[in-house]
Order: sequence, then C-alpha cells, then structure tokens
Amino acid sequence: MNYILFDSTHRNNLLPLTFTRPVADLRIGILTIREKWEFMLGEKTSTLTEPYLSEKFPLVKAESNILINGSVCPNKELVQDIVSLKPGQTLVRDETIIAMALTAETLETFDGEAGDDIQTISVDNDYVKIDNTWDLFKYNDRVLREDFEMITKGRKSQPLSKTNSLINPKDVFVEEGAVIEYSILNASTGPIYIGKDAEIMEGAKIRGPLALCNNSVLKMDAKIYGATTIGPHSKVGGEVNNSVLLGYSNKAHDGFLGHSVIGEWCNLGADTNTSNLKNTYEEVKLWCYSEDAFVQTGLQFCGLVMGDHSKSGINTMFNTGTVVGVNANIYGSGFQRNFVPSFSWGGTHGFSDFDLKKAIKIATAVFKRRGFEFDRIEQNILKEIYSLTHKNRRA
Repeated sequence: MNYILFDSTHRNNLLPLTFTRPVADLRIGILTIREKWEFMLGEKTSTLTEPYLSEKFPLVKAESNILINGSVCPNKELVQDIVSLKPGQTLVRDETIIAMALTAETLETFDGEAGDDIQTISVDNDYVKIDNTWDLFKYNDRVLREDFEMITKGRKSQPLSKTNSLINPKDVFVEEGAVIEYSILNASTGPIYIGKDAEIMEGAKIRGPLALCNNSVLKMDAKIYGATTIGPHSKVGGEVNNSVLLGYSNKAHDGFLGHSVIGEWCNLGADTNTSNLKNTYEEVKLWCYSEDAFVQTGLQFCGLVMGDHSKSGINTMFNTGTVVGVNANIYGSGFQRNFVPSFSWGGTHGFSDFDLKKAIKIATAVFKRRGFEFDRIEQNILKEIYSLTHKNRRA
C-alpha cells in the first residue's frame, strides 16, 4: 500500500513551524510524527502539502493510496483500522478525517475534505492530535512516554558509566555511542532517552521525561525538567522546562527556556530568557496566523514559539506567549514584542526587513557548518516564505 501523510486543515494554526515543513515533520516525544507512522506501518511515506514545499517533500502516487492526517500521532488501534481500509472508505472521529483510502483518480481531486460518495467509518480512539503550536509541549509528556515504550521494547540499553547518579535506572535508555559522565539522571518522574552519539557533560541534572536525540549535547551544569525534547544535532545549556527543540538548534548557554517550541537552525544567545507565566496568572494569549490575531491558548504556562533560522542576541528577553517567525534576528535590552514577523531584524528599538540575500548567505554558512548544502530547493522555500510574510512586516 502507498501511504501519504497530508497536511490537516489546521496547518495554518501551526505556523510559523509549518512554513518550512509539512505538519507530519513536526517533532513531539522522541520522533517526528512521520517517523512514528513509518515505524508502526513498516513503510515509507510521502507527503501532500503546500506547492512550494512539494519539491523538498514530494508526493508519491500509486493506483491504491491511503492518505493519513499528518497532525495525528499513531497508536496500535489506529494503525490496525487504517491498514484495513478499503477503496472509498474514510476513517473519522467527530469531524476529523484521520485517513482515507483513495484511488489515483480520486486522489487528484482530494482537497482535505470527505466527498459525498465516501463511506465513513467512525472510531472512538484516544489519540493525540496536534492542532496548535502549543500542543507540542502540552502533549509532549504523554507522547514521549509512548515513543519510549515503542522504541525500546525488546531492546537493551547501553551501560552507563558508574560516575553517574541514577534514580529509577530501568527507565533510562542509552543508545550506542552516547557519552554521559558525572551527571544526575532522575527517571522516577518519566523515562529518559539518550540518542545515538549524544553527550551529557559533567554536572548536568535531568528530571524526566527527556528525549535527547542523536548527536545532541547537554552542556555542563544544564538543568532539564520534563517533559522536554531536544531534537538531533542540538546543543543545550542553562535551564529548560517542558520544551521542544525540533533539531539542529542551539541554546548552548545559561538562561531559561520554558513551555516553548524552537524550530530548526535557531540560536539563542547567551542569557536569553523566556517568561512562561504572567504576573497576573492569567491565561496566555498567542499570535495565530490563521486568525491574524492573538488567541487564547487555555494555558497558564506558555513561553516562546520560534520558527526556523531565527536567532536572538545575548541577554534577549522574551515575554510570556511570544511568537517569532522564520529568519528573524532579535537583539537589544528590554522585553521584545509578543509577535515578531518573519525576516525581521532588530528589537525593542524597532525592526527593519532582514535582507533576503543576506538571510540566504547566513543560512548557507550555517548549513555548511553542519555538513549540509543550502541548495536551490532550500533557497526557493525561503524566498516563498519571505513573500508570504510580507504583509506581517507591514502591519
């Protein structure tokens, strides 16, 4: 069967994170949503997404296709229901399309909605669905535990050095090549997963659940509270609480990050701090691209959501419930505004447009440091985002 992950109707609620990726490539728990589906299905997937992303994330069609909502995290029951779908059937819960079995012909006209000639099958399944940016840290505890059980089942952890202090070691799993010395790992509050070739430096203190993904580093004396996910090839220091770093990003120095989501290729300068709680203890509002306004999150704790390629200078302060777009460069004293549009350069004193050519030049250099090429496809995506977000910079 040919499996296709499609962007949900809530895609715009997940901007700025989905400016640069399909919904299914968001990370929550240990794996991305796509990686979870591929692990459980035992098959590769392709993507139905925005046209400007389709060259990087191409769609593969076949005579028989099953389309799966990319915002839905899988479980065993869902997978069983999905693989049993017959052509013309769709799996739904309430008004949410979970999956559809389509022929090549009907796939051509699919617009994210179920047609009149589709046979619907209702399910009452307890799954996690990512509808808003803050859902990534809101549900990270549950999904991280589920990923840990799935990934480590029937496997044996690599041994840990005796220099470390462990609490509930049965819920600590270390992949091959990881290095951990003179650190405290407390898994009594949730599992701790250490990915391949990751490193935890001396003096780090961890309270699970935690996912430290492949090739990532926790710096000396880091203080990590769960549920936190640090995606691959990232460096993290200071204090972090219930946050998700998608990958390839650095918060390498002191400073607090709480109830936040940081995209890829970001850098938080030394002593960058986020506020995650209002002094009034009020419910936090957050900028929503689909509403073009600030919306209620229903949360008392909510920090920073930052899109790919954005950076903050040293001593930057982010207020409670701040959204930063793609490729913003923020610096200066005082609390920054609660919504910083993509390709903004500046801070509390005001912003100017981040020159597109300069942005591409910097991204090229950052990719090169990691052994990647910022090629034509990546450049075209950045150019499209620059155009799409022009209205936000003029507001």
